[in-house]
Amino acid sequence: MGKNKLKKFAEMQALDNVFQLSANDIEEKDFRKLSCAKLPEYAGRWKDVFGNDNPIVLELGCGKGEYTVGLADRYPDKNFIGVDIKGARIWSGAKQAKQKGLRNAAFLRTNIEMIPQFFNENEVSEIWLTFSDPQMKKPTKRLTSTYFLYRYQLILRDGGLVHLKTDSPFLFTYTSYVLRENHIEPLFCTADLYAAADVPIDLDIKTHYERQWLERGMTIKYIQFALPKSLALVEPNVEIEPDNYRSYGRRRMAPKEQE
Repeated sequence: MGKNKLKKFAEMQALDNVFQLSANDIEEKDFRKLSCAKLPEYAGRWKDVFGNDNPIVLELGCGKGEYTVGLADRYPDKNFIGVDIKGARIWSGAKQAKQKGLRNAAFLRTNIEMIPQFFNENEVSEIWLTFSDPQMKKPTKRLTSTYFLYRYQLILRDGGLVHLKTDSPFLFTYTSYVLRENHIEPLFCTADLYAAADVPIDLDIKTHYERQWLERGMTIKYIQFALPKSLALVEPNVEIEPDNYRSYGRRRMAPKEQE
């Protein structure tokens, strides 16, 4: 491991807006093999962390935490927690939140599969999925698959909101099929966010990757839906055309999004 990463990990141990298991647990253990019992030092105690009862909003797969920090800055009446397993990424968002003096922004280092262990039932109000990996070959890895939606049901209040913001036609289409299969009507859905009218909330916060996609002529897609707690989820059996630019890696893309 590089010296820069080690330095960031050491700094994270001292940041009071970062929450994680011990470094040994994170680096050496498979989180999926840990006990399924709630982690008592976290679940149900987030209001103590923030010092209020304001709604809790998660950004899952937060990367460098740009969206978490941006939302916290914009909505001081809500508490935001960015979740990611990559400590070096979380470090960036945590440092920025501290520099801005944001007391309503925190970061949790864990695998997203583990998220129900860190929150009690109904403890979360909303979930944001911003530019998640579409995982075109691994359905259960997609953050809008029923594998993950079930986990969101465990911690979201009934009818809690899920937001998907993505550059990926594949993930956008897949999510639309998931909602259709489960008779969930999107509250808002657009394949071209910045050309859409009547967008329900302010969505102009842009991450590093989003700015890259926009510069390259990509359109940004957005879906907002409410997730019923009691709904028995069914995974759709569909084949979706892969994104034609992903095979080139993030530094390159096909000339056009759709031929």
